[in-house]
Amino acid sequence: MSQTLTEKNSSDTTDITGSEYLAFTLGNEEYGIDILKVQEIRGYEAVTRIANAPDFLKGVINLRGIIVPVVDMRIKFNLGTATYDQFTVVIILNIEGRIVGMVVDSVSDVTTLRPDQVRPAPEMGTTFSTDFLIGLGTLDDRMLILVDIDKLMSSPEMGLVDHVS
Repeated sequence: MSQTLTEKNSSDTTDITGSEYLAFTLGNEEYGIDILKVQEIRGYEAVTRIANAPDFLKGVINLRGIIVPVVDMRIKFNLGTATYDQFTVVIILNIEGRIVGMVVDSVSDVTTLRPDQVRPAPEMGTTFSTDFLIGLGTLDDRMLILVDIDKLMSSPEMGLVDHVS
């Protein structure tokens, strides 16, 4: 497995300076998504519910004339009861030209990870498929679960964005 990782990194054309990830928390875990997918970060506000929508789809908000679906990631990942307080935020994402809101417990910072700081995601019985994971980012004593937000938001079960190839 380490040989495969080494071969991948040696042929990888990714800039050695690294990629930037927006770090956010859900429960006790810290996640990261590609900063280039983030349009803005807003405080949590009441949403308009949509009838017969899945539980994780909180509803929609009107963002400067654009109707934006809002997904609660704590509910989506089965991480317990969602609570909304002054730290709860909505990350507004631009996925394949579609605007989507993602409710998270809090946002901490933007972190730059070099390719050698990203490890492949282990195969285990997680609440979501490892297909949606880029890997695990390690930075000093922190570990970020790096989510492929394009694949997650465009998955058929989400039904929010047309499939990304």
